Amino acid sequence: MSAARTPRPADATASPDDRRRWQALGVGLVAAFMTLLDVSIVNVAVPSMDRALGASPSDLQWVLSGYALTFGLVLVPAGRFGDARGRRTAFVFGIALFTLASALAGLAASPAWLVAARLLQGAAAGLVNPQVTGLIQELFRGPERGRPFGLLGATIGISTAVGPLLGGLLIAIGGEEHGWRWVFFVNVPVGIVAVVLGWRLLPGRRAGPADHRRLDPVGVLLLGLGVLLVLLPLVQQQQWQGRAKWLLVPTGLLALAGFGAWERWYARRRDPLFDLRLFRFRSYALGSLIALVYFGGFTAIFFVFTLYLQNGLGYSALVAGVAITPFALGSAAASALGGRIVNRFGRPLVAVGLLTVVVGLVAVVGALALAPAGAVVPWLTAAPLLVAGLGSGLVIAPNQTLTLSQVPVPQAGSGAGMLQTGQRIGSAAGIAAVGSVFFSSLAGSDGDYGVAFRHSLLLAAAVIALALVAALVDVALGHRR
Repeated sequence: MSAARTPRPADATASPDDRRRWQALGVGLVAAFMTLLDVSIVNVAVPSMDRALGASPSDLQWVLSGYALTFGLVLVPAGRFGDARGRRTAFVFGIALFTLASALAGLAASPAWLVAARLLQGAAAGLVNPQVTGLIQELFRGPERGRPFGLLGATIGISTAVGPLLGGLLIAIGGEEHGWRWVFFVNVPVGIVAVVLGWRLLPGRRAGPADHRRLDPVGVLLLGLGVLLVLLPLVQQQQWQGRAKWLLVPTGLLALAGFGAWERWYARRRDPLFDLRLFRFRSYALGSLIALVYFGGFTAIFFVFTLYLQNGLGYSALVAGVAITPFALGSAAASALGGRIVNRFGRPLVAVGLLTVVVGLVAVVGALALAPAGAVVPWLTAAPLLVAGLGSGLVIAPNQTLTLSQVPVPQAGSGAGMLQTGQRIGSAAGIAAVGSVFFSSLAGSDGDYGVAFRHSLLLAAAVIALALVAALVDVALGHRR
């Protein structure tokens, strides 16, 4: 508990308690990296899984999207559990479950086995991630949260962008036939170390009335049903044919409206699963909207870029991963800087970052459109992707810092869980929309992957431009006040 009682910034004369909280943060960042990496690292392993297990297209889609689905379902209840019962317990259990699920996925002998392991893996990741954000809220105060949130933002950006590269490396080392198994096995030793260090370093449960708060099972059910109905047709868009699936989206929105009504009623009697009054804070409401929309464009970029490079141009998984690396490097560098200066510049910094991402993506489209025949695409896109990555680093970490700045510590886990749920929904919706444009353009251009990629990338840039509008609204409202 000593780590939670010393909210002084780290410096050259940091006390043992102060060093301990940074060590605890380090464990949390490693866990966040590992769980978020598994969102994208599996993409390049799909062909190997197909050959090894004889999986159908539906099976492979569930391997990719099932993780995101259960991840999104668990976030808010997991954050609430950490708020009420202690983050260390939830974190350690989640990492242990994630490690077990990773081992099971690596040992999979059939497509059904692999899908089940991925669903379990996603649920475990959803249990872990709100605890990391809640830990930052608990161990740090006010402006000093900028640096740890900057490190978390760098972790999010790097893990999302570098996944294909690490996946390609592991497949190259392990071989085309079984290299995909190492994509999962690599989590096992890291997870074991994280369990041990997490139990030693993370603060334990606080004593007091908060320990006895109920977990609002009706709220959990309504939220889970709403998120499931909204996400399911999005993550299964390519495999679930017909338009009937889209009827689930308005049904899910009705369930989410019912969740909101229940939470308002429940809050008058007990602590709710999620306190809707957090949306009265402009920083939380607009920050959550920016995150939802930005992730709708941000994560879709790597999905269509990987398809373009591997399926369209015939590059290997390793080269496709290397091509995305400039974005990851730019994001890492700018995230560290953004975390340090966000308290000085506020939401305008996020707006600048969003504008830079849009400029970088449009530059990618321009470079490809003007490229001569036979040009090496990874070289052409390196500089504009670096620019887009620099912009992304000024978006994710600063926006998370500002969004959660007014959230009370007892609600840090559920507040972060709702923020990340929006990111998961945005990611699924973005991949569905941008992927739809990609495949329709591919069909309409006689299989021209270059045209399909440029059209889909422009849509991703337009989505991110909508997030820029939301950021500018927040800046304007701030100036008016």
